[in-house]
Amino acid sequence: MKLPQHPLAEVFGQLTTDFSERAVFYRQNKLCPFNNKVPNCTKDKAKNPLGVCSIFHNDSPVITCPIRFREDWLIVKDAAEFFFAEGATWSSLTEVRLNDAHGKSAGNIDVVLVAYDENEHIYDFGALEIQAVYISGNVREPFENYINSSINNQDMNWTNQPNYPRPDYLSSSRKRLAPQLLFKGRILNSWNKKVAVALNKGFYETLPISKLDAVSKNDGEIGWFIYELIYKPELKRFKLEKVDEVFTSFQSSLIKITTPQPGKIADFINILQQKLGDHLESAPDNQSIENPLV
Repeated sequence: MKLPQHPLAEVFGQLTTDFSERAVFYRQNKLCPFNNKVPNCTKDKAKNPLGVCSIFHNDSPVITCPIRFREDWLIVKDAAEFFFAEGATWSSLTEVRLNDAHGKSAGNIDVVLVAYDENEHIYDFGALEIQAVYISGNVREPFENYINSSINNQDMNWTNQPNYPRPDYLSSSRKRLAPQLLFKGRILNSWNKKVAVALNKGFYETLPISKLDAVSKNDGEIGWFIYELIYKPELKRFKLEKVDEVFTSFQSSLIKITTPQPGKIADFINILQQKLGDHLESAPDNQSIENPLV
């Protein structure tokens, strides 16, 4: 497909160049085709949602909305195959609160998969975390510009606009993924329960975790399920597909993700030297004042 000169890959689940009856219906009614908790898109604002599911970066779509990963519930099927033995009867529950020993919330788990017996008693479970990507820059402005006149702006050139939106992989890992593993992950691991993480291929490749030695699926404590949006010309849209899966131990993954890679101390000293020079140059000229009480 021909790539546009703007960042919008999917708007309300549709290509910006798709003006089929279905695509127009979804855009006009602000609907989500990816199993949101309600039929409408609720991203950012319920009444005026930011209906951008994915943006283009380096000629590929990057998922920026966690609901986008729910297409056909593929991620749930993949996680279940990691958590449970073949033939297990299971179901999924979304947005489940996880408490610590003091009854304080450690956060909500995106999806909890539960395996149950013929009496509907749960005998096992696993946690699935969905990791979309934060955006740096302004994506609402091109979105609003497109929505206000979709036909006229389907090929708009946004390349020279300020604050062009791009995926912020560093913030996505430090502000979301790392805290998820530190708090929720530690609790689940202490219970010997497995964690699955669904994320975009581009995001996974920026993580130090990608350099860890993998273990077998049976020995894995964390399963990294890596997806991409693949364009399907017959459907005139992108479709979510799993492109890889990697299994690691919990402790090694946590250490790798939460340990920063230190820069050179000489670079930091140079920064301090510059700040010291600026400080001394701008310091006030202190003069002694005669004591008026003498």
